[in-house]
Amino acid sequence: AMSSTCQAASTSNIVGIVGPAYSRESPIIAGFGERVGIPVISYAATDPDLSDRNAYPAFYRTVPSDNAAATAIVKLFIRFNWSSCIIIYQNDAYGSNGAKILTELFIKNNLIVADTLVFDIATLRMQDNLKNFLISSSTRIVVLWAGSVYTTLIIQNALDSDVLGPHFTWILSSSLPLNSFHETYHQKLIGMLTVEPIPGNIVDAPINTTLLNAAYTIWKQYEPETFPNSGQVNYFALFAFDATWLLIQSLKELCSKTTNSSSSCISFSNSSFCFDRHFLSSELFFNTINNMILLDVSGPIQFNINVTDRIDGSFYYAQNSQNSSNRLNFVPVLKYSNRDGWQQYSEGNVIIWSGNSLIPPTGGAKLEGVKLRIGVIQSVPFTMISTVTNEFGQNATKLIGYIPDLIDLLQNKMKFIPNIELIPPHRTYSSLEQLVEDCVYDIIVGDVTVTATRRENIDFSNSIFDNSLRIIMRKAPDVDLDVFAFMKPFSWRLWLLILGTTVLASILICLLERETNPILEEERTITGLYAMSVWYTFGNLVGYGAGPLHPTTPAGRLLTAGLYILCLVLVASYTANLASDLTVSRSKDLISGIDDIKSGKIPFHRIGIRVGTAMEEYYLREISGGNRNYYPFQSLEEVYDGLLNNKIDASFHD
Repeated sequence: AMSSTCQAASTSNIVGIVGPAYSRESPIIAGFGERVGIPVISYAATDPDLSDRNAYPAFYRTVPSDNAAATAIVKLFIRFNWSSCIIIYQNDAYGSNGAKILTELFIKNNLIVADTLVFDIATLRMQDNLKNFLISSSTRIVVLWAGSVYTTLIIQNALDSDVLGPHFTWILSSSLPLNSFHETYHQKLIGMLTVEPIPGNIVDAPINTTLLNAAYTIWKQYEPETFPNSGQVNYFALFAFDATWLLIQSLKELCSKTTNSSSSCISFSNSSFCFDRHFLSSELFFNTINNMILLDVSGPIQFNINVTDRIDGSFYYAQNSQNSSNRLNFVPVLKYSNRDGWQQYSEGNVIIWSGNSLIPPTGGAKLEGVKLRIGVIQSVPFTMISTVTNEFGQNATKLIGYIPDLIDLLQNKMKFIPNIELIPPHRTYSSLEQLVEDCVYDIIVGDVTVTATRRENIDFSNSIFDNSLRIIMRKAPDVDLDVFAFMKPFSWRLWLLILGTTVLASILICLLERETNPILEEERTITGLYAMSVWYTFGNLVGYGAGPLHPTTPAGRLLTAGLYILCLVLVASYTANLASDLTVSRSKDLISGIDDIKSGKIPFHRIGIRVGTAMEEYYLREISGGNRNYYPFQSLEEVYDGLLNNKIDASFHD
C-alpha cells in the first residue's frame, strides 16, 4: 500500500487519499499524509487508537470507530441480561485494539470478559484449542472480533469443533457468506448475530437522498454491468462515497477561498520524491475539512480538531442468521443509534436464537442434551460394583452407591446424557486431574479432596459431602483384670509403713487410754483391749472414726490429731493416684494428635500413607518437608491390613 501510494503521489498532484480499508495499514498511510500535508479519509478502518487527533492529525474516517461498536455490543448485552462472554479476535491492530476497548467497556459496565482467544492471521489458526477453551468456560456467549475473511475460517473451525449452535451464541463484528458452508451445518449456524455499521436511513436518520440517487444514476449509466439492486449495495461503499464526497466538497471550498492567489489551490512544492513533496495549502485544507458540515449518503458528517471520528452518524444494526425464503440468510432484527440505543428493526423481524428458539439464551452453560463422559472412582460407600441378573438371565455388573444415585438425580434435573465409566483402580487420586485436563472425562465424581494444588489445573464443584483429615490407629486392647489393682496407688514399702504405723499407734492408744477410758476399761482381756485399739486407729486413718470410742487423755488426743492429719494425706494421695492409674490404663494410645506425629513420637517409617492422595500431599507439605519417608500403600484396604499386621502404627484418612 505504501509503495503504490508513494508512486502515485510522485507523478500526480494527489490532494487526498480515500482509504485505507484496513486498520493495520492506516497508521502508515496516515503518517505519509501528515508528512505530505494531505488528508487521509478511511471508509473502513475502525481501530479505536486511530481516534487520537494528536497522533494522527491528517487522518479522518467516515465509518464509525470501534469505540461506538463496542458501546453498541455492551448495550446489546444489557438488553438481553447477559453478564459475561469470551472474546475471540484476530492478532492485528483491528482485532487487538477492538478487543481491548470492548474489555474496558465491559469492566466499566460491570460485565465480565471470561477469557480471550487469539486467531493468528499469519498461520490462519487459533493459538489455543477452540473446543477445549469454550467448553471449559462457564459462559456461552462468544464475541468474535475479526474481518470477514477470517470470520469464515473461525466459524468453520467452530463447526468442526461443535461449539456453535445450539449451545453457544456467537456475536460477530463482520458478516460472512453463509452459503459457503455445507448444508449439514445450517442448523448449527442459526442464531448468530452480527453488529455492523450502517447508513443513517436504516435507523430513520436523515441522509442526502438526492445525492445518493444521483450517484446511483451515474453508476448505472457508466457501469451498468456492475450495478446491483440499490438495496444490495454494500454499506461500506456508501462510507467510501462519503469519504470521496467530503474531499470533493472540501477541495471546492478551499479553491473558492484561494481564487485571488497567484498560485493554484492544489500546488505542491517541487520534488520528484514523494516524501519531499508538500501540499502548500495543507493547513487551510485541514481547517476546511474540520469546519465542513455535510449531509451525505450515510448521514450527517462533521469533524472537529480533537478526534478523527465523525461527531454524529454512528449507526449499527444487528443481523440474525435464520432460515428465510427457504435459505439460510442474515436478516436485520435490531437497529442502533448512539442517541436511541437498540430498537426493533422497522421490518419487525424476530430473532431466532440457537436451536430455533424464540427465547433469548441466558448466556450460561447448559447441559440439556449434552453427552457427558463421567468418570467415577470405586470407593465404599460412594461407588460400588454389584452383580445383578439382567432380563436375559445373564449376570451383569451395576454401579451402586451414593455417587450413581447422585448422577441419576442430576440427570433428571439437568437433562444431560451420561456415559458413566469406572476409572481403573490403579489410578491414584492425584492423577485424576490429568484425566480431566486431557479430556478423557468431562467430569469426575467421587470422594476427591479439594486442594490448592489441584485447583491450579482444574475446577471443583461445591462440596457434595463434608469430610475431615483423621488419624487412624489400631484399637488399644482391653485392660486385663487385676484383683490387686487397688494396691497400685501406693508402693509396697508405703503399705508396709502404713501397717507399721497402725500397729504402733494401736499399742500407744492401748497404753495411754486403758486406765482412764470407760470403754477400754470394760475389756477384760488383752486381746480385746488391743483389738479395740486397732479398730480405733484404723477408723481414724481412713477417716471413718471409731464410734463411741474417744480419747480422754491429753496424750491420746494428741495422737488422734496426728492420725487425722495422716488420714488427710493418705486418702487424698490414694484417690489421686488411683484415678491417674485408671485413666492411663484406659488410654494407652501412642499419640494424642498430629503434633505428636510432627514431633516424631511415632517413627516416620511406621506411618502409612496412600500414594497419590491428598493425605500424601498433606504429609509432604506439613510433616516431612517433602521427604517421602513414610510407608507407602496403594489402597485403603492395604492400609487397614498394615495396621492389623503391625506393619505401621498410624495412617491418615479423609
